[in-house]
Amino acid sequence: MSVFRSNKQIYVQIINDMTGTTLVSASSLGMETCPKKEQAAKVGELAAKKALEAGITAVVFDRNGYLYHGRVKEVADAARNGGLKF
Repeated sequence: MSVFRSNKQIYVQIINDMTGTTLVSASSLGMETCPKKEQAAKVGELAAKKALEAGITAVVFDRNGYLYHGRVKEVADAARNGGLKF
């Protein structure tokens, strides 16, 4: 589970490292009306929901060098609450 954040958006991809393909993706595009931390939590929940529908229950969390706080932490917490195991 790879996280990328820009100044305005946050993106999550669940990638199969063996084949290099993206299995599930979610982003905050279209959620600009709520605060950034809420956007991150919704993206984490959405990624977890899509992953569980695809049969993915466990992931490795890749924060891409971002510190584990703020929006990155919100994504991780929401994905855990959504049912993903890290």
